[in-house]
Amino acid sequence: MSEKTDKNLSYAFAAESKASARNMVFAQKAERDGYPQIARLFRAVADAESVHARKYLMLMRGKIGSTEENLEAAFQNEIKANVEEYPKLIREASEEGVTATERAFSQSRDVEDRHAELYKSAMNNMLADRQTDYYVCQVCGYVNEDEPPEKCPVCGAVKGKFKQAL
Repeated sequence: MSEKTDKNLSYAFAAESKASARNMVFAQKAERDGYPQIARLFRAVADAESVHARKYLMLMRGKIGSTEENLEAAFQNEIKANVEEYPKLIREASEEGVTATERAFSQSRDVEDRHAELYKSAMNNMLADRQTDYYVCQVCGYVNEDEPPEKCPVCGAVKGKFKQAL
């Protein structure tokens, strides 16, 4: 595959991933605004965009390895986000006095750190053949193993705001 095709697949993957996330947020807004049919449409299109994104990712060379390699890559990506990317975003939001954005970036950084811990734990669990349930905070994205916590350690959301990952 040519370098140009690789670049185009990477671009398409990013665009479709963003479109999926954006349409899910549009669906939430439509639901709150009392338009359930429009919300269903946004969710359907979001799902379709996810199909496209997954297809492009699968076509990209070297992006999908063995499960062990994928866990290691995911672990390294979380560390990079935590150490290199979010500190800059937090600093710039702070410098501009955008408190809500600074708080969102800080929570995401903290959650990325947790994700890294979970990937490391999963590597060990895989070797021990241990099964684990995961619960995701729908406010900040924090992930807890085995059961939802009474209160999210990152954003303070109550237990009811956690959703079991399937």
